[in-house]
Amino acid sequence: MIKRKLFTRAHKTGLAPGTPVHIGEKNEEPVAVSVMEYDADGSSFRTELSLDELIALPLPSAVTWINVDGVHDVSTVTRICERFGIHSLVQEDIVNTDQRPKVDEYDGYLFVVLKMLRRQEMPPTPEGPTANSQRQAAVDQHLIEVEQVSLLILDRVVISFQEFAGDVFDPIRSRLRNGKGSIRRRGADYLGYCLLDAIVDQYYILLEQIETRIEPIEEVVVLDPSPEVVVQIQALKRDLLYLRRSLWPTREMVYRLSREESSMIGADTRLFLRDLYDHVIHVLEILEGLQELASGSMDIYLSSISNRMNSIMKVLTIISTIFIPLTFVAGIYGMNFVHMPELGWPWAYPATLGVMALTAAGMLRFFRSKRWI
Repeated sequence: MIKRKLFTRAHKTGLAPGTPVHIGEKNEEPVAVSVMEYDADGSSFRTELSLDELIALPLPSAVTWINVDGVHDVSTVTRICERFGIHSLVQEDIVNTDQRPKVDEYDGYLFVVLKMLRRQEMPPTPEGPTANSQRQAAVDQHLIEVEQVSLLILDRVVISFQEFAGDVFDPIRSRLRNGKGSIRRRGADYLGYCLLDAIVDQYYILLEQIETRIEPIEEVVVLDPSPEVVVQIQALKRDLLYLRRSLWPTREMVYRLSREESSMIGADTRLFLRDLYDHVIHVLEILEGLQELASGSMDIYLSSISNRMNSIMKVLTIISTIFIPLTFVAGIYGMNFVHMPELGWPWAYPATLGVMALTAAGMLRFFRSKRWI
């Protein structure tokens, strides 16, 4: 289930364009800043820098990655952006976490926005296995957090703004520390590509996890459809729809980075971005397939319920049909007329029961010959 956020924009109405106002979920943690500098010979990593220490850093001679966890403190984001000459409209978009994935080129830097999706494991519910707790657990057991990541790609500097601490960039940090691959021999544009690639790779993991949710649902809707399955299917369809809304603009954003000429993206890095564009297309194809499976699961559920109802109605109809002639016979001898000679016969009662039994057996045999039962 997607962890959706409710945004309040009313307090921003009427403000001048470029006025940074935080829109999104409030982060109770203080803003955390880390800086990693590297070149072909080595790297250095500094954490928990104060804002004044970051502002006082000289212009880097090596490639520098500045990561900022927390965009709720507008003044901190503004001071960092002003240190590197970032436009006020970009500052406004950074603190507004309801942006769609996009890329904008300004004089001397690129501004990239995309969604980082992560799975959060939910703890088991403390209460007993009631129907409500089971239904809620079925919906919340696969909670997906959506976080906006903003990237500023300059000549030698990459600045990443995240809403909260924790991300999917640890493999990149490890490669920078250990010097694995060619990342330390390339520029800031390649670092920006690596950050985008790490986020897109996480999409594959999430889609695989969603696929594991669909497989048991497909079995249940065929063997034992229940109202709890409908809750899971609807939650799954909502998640897939939200993922599509987040991923589809990413396709356009990566396409622009890989195809359009930009002074901030080198020709070698553009080749890697083209490969990243293929990954995004593949992710969207997988997503569309999962959407079809989710819709198909709902159709199978409705068909299973309809078939079960038809089976029940068939049994009830057969029972009613068998009892129609029996009710007719019982109705005749229940009219209480005085002059009914059969009532005086010694074997009238068992003979009547025998006729009724033969009638029921004959009708059952007839139904079987027609393959109605």
